[in-house]
Amino acid sequence: MRILISNDDGVFAPGLAALHAALADYAECKVIAPDQDKSGASSSLTLDRPLHPHTLPNGFISLNGTPTDCVHLGLNALLEQEQDMVVSGINLGANLGDDVLYSGTVAAALEGRFLRGPSFAFSLVSRQVENLATAAHFARLLVQAHEGLALPARTVLNVNIPNLPLERIRGIQLTRLGHRARAAAPTRVVDPRGKAGYWIAAAGDAEDGGPGTDFHAVMQGFVSVTPLQLDRTFNDAFQSLGSWLEGLA
Repeated sequence: MRILISNDDGVFAPGLAALHAALADYAECKVIAPDQDKSGASSSLTLDRPLHPHTLPNGFISLNGTPTDCVHLGLNALLEQEQDMVVSGINLGANLGDDVLYSGTVAAALEGRFLRGPSFAFSLVSRQVENLATAAHFARLLVQAHEGLALPARTVLNVNIPNLPLERIRGIQLTRLGHRARAAAPTRVVDPRGKAGYWIAAAGDAEDGGPGTDFHAVMQGFVSVTPLQLDRTFNDAFQSLGSWLEGLA
């Protein structure tokens, strides 16, 4: 069993080390991660400059690129043997609902969609590390149990773990993505030379966060597992759009 591990918090992130430690005795694990925090990078690729991998003393490979760069380069250039799956995380901070559109953690997992096994993206619903061991426990549990899955090709499992000690986790729930409300307005700042700039504000609160959603599950103390696929085709719109387009021809 061969697993490529990546993240978006950077190669020195504690969540990455915890994920590797949780899986190292289960599979042959290779780690390729960004050389700095790339949160919010989504599925961007670096196309305007070369990428330079650097092997660290612990064997992890640091790359001056995005999470998607890391997985793409790993699978197509750096690793001689075919990998079985990509596992991403453990992210410090939730990736719930609309977060998956921007998440580098989820994007790294999506880049592994061509492999035999399902990809996993793991996130701890906290910026703090005190319950990182809880997230690592469920990462190992779910990845180790993946052989019992019968999923369509190109499926990614987005997993969010509540910020709780292991004994307080109530279980695991299969969920759908909820939806956030619109984010707050960016914060305008002015530097000492009078030049204006903007900080992107925090994500909006849950607008669709009722039972069955990933938001609801983690708020109730459950680990949330949401299956994702890359195909965003809105099939239910075909009939109305087809009629509309016929009228334009």
